[in-house]
Amino acid sequence: MVTFVQPRRFALLAAAMLAGCAAGGAPGAGTVSGPAPRPTAAGAYLAGRLAAAETDTAAAADQMLQALRLAPDEPEILTRAFLATVMDGRPDAVRLARRLPQSELANMLLAGSDAMAGRWDRAEARLRDMPRTGAAQVLQPLLLAWAQAGAGRTEAALATLKPQVEGSRLRGLAALHAAMIADIGGRPREAERLARLALAESPEGNLRMLQVIAGILDRSGKPEEAAKLVDTITQGGDDMALLNTPATRRRLLRERAVTSAVEGMAEAELALAGALRGQGAPELTLLLARLSLRLRPNFTPALLIAADSMAEEKHPDSALALLRQVPDDDALAPIVALRRATLLDRLDRPDEAIAALRSLARERPDAIQPAARLGDLMRGRGRFAEAAEAYSDALARVGEPAPQYWPLFYARGIALERSGRWDAAEADFRRALQLSPEQPYVLNYLGYSWVERGTNLVEARRMLERAAELRPQDGNIADSLGWALFKLNDLPDAVRWLEKAVELESRNSVINDHLGDAYWAMGRRREAEFQWRRALALDPEPDEAPRISAKLRERQAGSPPAGTAR
Repeated sequence: MVTFVQPRRFALLAAAMLAGCAAGGAPGAGTVSGPAPRPTAAGAYLAGRLAAAETDTAAAADQMLQALRLAPDEPEILTRAFLATVMDGRPDAVRLARRLPQSELANMLLAGSDAMAGRWDRAEARLRDMPRTGAAQVLQPLLLAWAQAGAGRTEAALATLKPQVEGSRLRGLAALHAAMIADIGGRPREAERLARLALAESPEGNLRMLQVIAGILDRSGKPEEAAKLVDTITQGGDDMALLNTPATRRRLLRERAVTSAVEGMAEAELALAGALRGQGAPELTLLLARLSLRLRPNFTPALLIAADSMAEEKHPDSALALLRQVPDDDALAPIVALRRATLLDRLDRPDEAIAALRSLARERPDAIQPAARLGDLMRGRGRFAEAAEAYSDALARVGEPAPQYWPLFYARGIALERSGRWDAAEADFRRALQLSPEQPYVLNYLGYSWVERGTNLVEARRMLERAAELRPQDGNIADSLGWALFKLNDLPDAVRWLEKAVELESRNSVINDHLGDAYWAMGRRREAEFQWRRALALDPEPDEAPRISAKLRERQAGSPPAGTAR
């Protein structure tokens, strides 16, 4: 990737323009406003930078293109305008890329344009000349091999990837792409060998990798092995289980994941985008997903990664717009429907989200995910009784629960507890711990609930101590243990744990309130009052604020606050 260094000349120009605006001062008293100020390159550039920082890709592209029209020779504006147009999927990106011969990203985009036009020799020459730094270190050999494959030079393409297959730390990725090249080049035995090497490097794989390998094995006359790989994809407890239908399984096996060299280039860019997700590089992830979509506009896996990146950057509306491009008959449509429902909920459109989840649950009566996601939505909106019903529906679809289904019992237990059905909630928490005994959050929730009810305090302490061992940096668990010790009248240890909890979760009203109670019981009156005042300033729950205020009033009246002294 390009390292963006703002040229000093433009920095001075922007500063001078801003200083000029400041020097003009505000209009004097009685001055009527004149015509709107003319747009400036610096103003548009700064607005574009702000929009880009907030991942508002449309506004960033609009502002940077305007800045470039006003200052067409400024290299910093050109670079950022190019990036903004790529991020927003604008056709202007090609025109701007031609002005950036030293940019790896621009060369990748232009090589893709050459490939789509069938100019494979030009694409290969461009990729050979591309500096191999940053993302290009991984992508350059993959894209070069696909350009050679596009020109019908399968042997040369496989030779290009051979060093990576034999010695690179990314040999699994190189082997997978070499297998796809051999597959579409009519070399099934070579494709099978390379696919097995890729699988050996990453035996757990991911949806896309396992789909590719399953298809190659099926075409190589190994249908049983291929079917087992599809089982790996579709028979887990995650969203991929929505793909476990006979029709979808057939599509995963029989449809080639890649049918052309252009699609292979899109696959390479998608692979790196997927690898970068969650590694603190959301901009590069989105850039690579956009490059992939330019080569393959209706590529659902790329649309999903781009949408996830936009959602993570707090633009659920843009993410939803991307997912609308996925047709209903796509093999991944059920997974897309789940993502859409989540985005609709984030956009405060719960009725649409609920309708979408219920529709998906009706379409897939064997699937757990739509009902479980509906429970999550209801619980997040405080509709606990409805959440418990949805989780019950999900559990009814499970049959005999295996250990991986403990989260459903935990989630339903929370919904039942919050809707006033403690006995049923307690049974669910115990069932979750039977399925998976060392779950710190279940231990914490059940232990804390017992402490609040004044029951099973010794067992609650044991549970909370174990939860704290498993999650030593979790402030809420430290608070639960401290509060249990407070209830057991172990005041010195209670204070120690509650102080740790406040250090870890300093802006939690409940934790500060608990520490105030512990200080009061220890005779540390002023510190107690400070913690209660702090708890009030941290936006406590509506029913908690009056109780904390009452303690402060009683303290000021000289009487011990109710419920604090032991």
